[in-house]
Amino acid sequence: MSDATTHLLLPYILAAQAQKHVTHNEALRILDGLVQLSVLDRDLTAPPGSPADGDRYIVGSGATGDWAGWDLNVALWTDGAWLRLPPRTGWRAWVEDEGLLLVYDGAGWVGTTPAALQNMALLGLGTTADASNPFSAKLNAALWTAKTVAEGGTGDLFYTMNKEAAGDDLGLTLQTGFVTKALVGLFGSDRFRLAVSADGSIFFDGLSVDNATGIVDQPRLPRFKAWTNYDNYVASEPGRRSVSTTRITTIRARSTPRTTTSWRQSTAPTSSARRCSTRSTPAPRPACAGGSC
Repeated sequence: MSDATTHLLLPYILAAQAQKHVTHNEALRILDGLVQLSVLDRDLTAPPGSPADGDRYIVGSGATGDWAGWDLNVALWTDGAWLRLPPRTGWRAWVEDEGLLLVYDGAGWVGTTPAALQNMALLGLGTTADASNPFSAKLNAALWTAKTVAEGGTGDLFYTMNKEAAGDDLGLTLQTGFVTKALVGLFGSDRFRLAVSADGSIFFDGLSVDNATGIVDQPRLPRFKAWTNYDNYVASEPGRRSVSTTRITTIRARSTPRTTTSWRQSTAPTSSARRCSTRSTPAPRPACAGGSC
């Protein structure tokens, strides 16, 4: 039979042992030092000058003086002397000057906060994540900054979003009071789209970019088509006494058949919504507003 317990190395009181109280008190000192273990520091390599009874330290590597050879052991100051407590795998210690919980893994004291989090099912910051929103955050500001070259990075920062197929949706949803007001991204195709909504159910495309050609389309941009040989005023808001109008001027340069259309905004009464010049003009040619014919 061993003279001490396996894990805490508490001494046994042996049969017919003299001064049993000495052995018993030694076991109590060890228990007092190890139960709810909390150390003042884990970096010192030499004993402090004026320790208080009950002070505990994790001895740093390369220890000297009374701690020589005690690297990574727990040093307990009790009854005017240092008591060495060799750690066992699984021991936990709170480091008071760092506010850090450590665990002994058999080779050293390591932090209980993992350096990497992999394959987590849910993560909530300031709120509760669920199956529909496995990552949820409730906060007022967020920062993404590039890892600098000095830190071993490139200085660049890319935020990548990916969808499985062209017919799927990929984008940002912008809401007010959890009612969607705008969508930005690739929805139902690989064309880039910006769509807005007043009620979150009916959406209008304000901008669309063809990913194959780069051609930009503005589906809701006001436009009209007309055949004209004259300077005409076309009211943009018919029925008002004074309206903002668009003037269409068709010019034929020399003998070239090309027609040039110029635009000018003006204000004119409704009665002047259509105004024609009396000069003779060539045969009618098409003119389009807001785009080519």
